[in-house]
Formats: sequence, C-alpha cells, structure tokens
Amino acid sequence: MNSCIVESSEPVTLIAGGPVLARDLGAALGRAPVLVAADSGADRALALGRVPVAVIGDGDSLSPQAETRLAAVLHRIPEQATTDFDKALRSIRAPFVLALGVTGGRVDHELAVYGSLVRLRPIAPRCIVLGRQDMVMALPPGRTTLRLRIGERLSLFPMDKVTGRSAGLRWPLAGIGFAPTGMVGTSNEVTARDVTLDMDGEGMLLILPRRALGAVLAARPQG
Repeated sequence: MNSCIVESSEPVTLIAGGPVLARDLGAALGRAPVLVAADSGADRALALGRVPVAVIGDGDSLSPQAETRLAAVLHRIPEQATTDFDKALRSIRAPFVLALGVTGGRVDHELAVYGSLVRLRPIAPRCIVLGRQDMVMALPPGRTTLRLRIGERLSLFPMDKVTGRSAGLRWPLAGIGFAPTGMVGTSNEVTARDVTLDMDGEGMLLILPRRALGAVLAARPQG
C-alpha cells in the first residue's frame, strides 16, 4: 500500500495514457478540478493543454519531455506488480475520482483497471471510469440507491462471485449467482425512478451511460 501522495478536499480527475478528448477532460475537470496523471497520462494531459498537480507511476511510459517538464511533481513508484492506474488511485485521498484515458486503448490495461476498481474499493476513493459512451464503478456491499431515468440501460458485470437483490429493474437480481464465467447482468432496464442495488459482497461493477454521472455521484450507499 502506498502512502498518500495527493490529498485533496476537492474531487480528482485521474488521466491515464489512453485516448481522451479535450471536451471530455474539460467536462471531468468541471466536476473534479484537481488533475492527477498516471504515468503517460501526463503526456496526454500536456497534449491537451493541461498540467497535472502530480504524476504517479513507475515512469516507464513517460516521455523524456514530460519527465523534464514535470520533474517537480513526478512521484515514482518502481514496483512492477501493479499498473500505474493502481499506483495512482491508491495514492489519492479525495471525495471521489473521475478516471479518463482508461477505455478505448489497450484492452489488457483496461481489464486491469476494472480489477483495481474492485480490489481497491474499500481503501481508495470512490472511482468512476469515464468512457466515450459509458461509465463504470465498483459497487460497495450493502444497499445503493440511484435516481435514474425510466428506460435507462443499466448493466452489471461481476469480477468475482457475488449475489444481491434489486428494486426498480426490469429483471430483478434476487436468486442469481453472478460470476465472471457464469451469469452476468448486461443490458438490464430501469423501470422506476429510484433503483436499489443491494449487494452481498465485493466484486460487482455497475455500468451506466455517461449521462447518468450526476445520479451516480448523488447515489446513497447505505452499507
């Protein structure tokens, strides 16, 4: 476990090295104004005209130009057992983190990020990965209530064996044993404004269209 590198009373935007549009970064910073880069995310940020307050990672994918320019805020974590995203997320203390540059690039990196979301959920800030169309977050155990549009697509993908219950979905979760190589929960549908997801343990990813970000940030975990 890392010591805290970035401690912020404001939410954090974490940028990785995958594709990011300038408008998406600007929108994320509108909600999470502190910019942190995971290794080569620093190059991505600089290319979009933004300067991160910290760069966290092993440094092996950072360009020499970015390394020189951002030397004063570069925090190297040399171990190779985890990804740069993992290193960065567990080094942040903030109300929540919006992550960009994770989707649409290397599939192995993207899958590793989803594993980190679940593994670090109990000890890291709440993190929401923003893709071009969708967003992904790890659900906590216990009850979470979200106010969503009726007809909205809501998907669940288990990273481990997990069970739970729901209210407000076309296909309820009760009685289903979810598992990565078994039953998954893609393309469910919201049937009531208030949706309740009550998970019995760690391991479930929630996937929603990105337009529902406000509802996710306002979600009420009840433990």
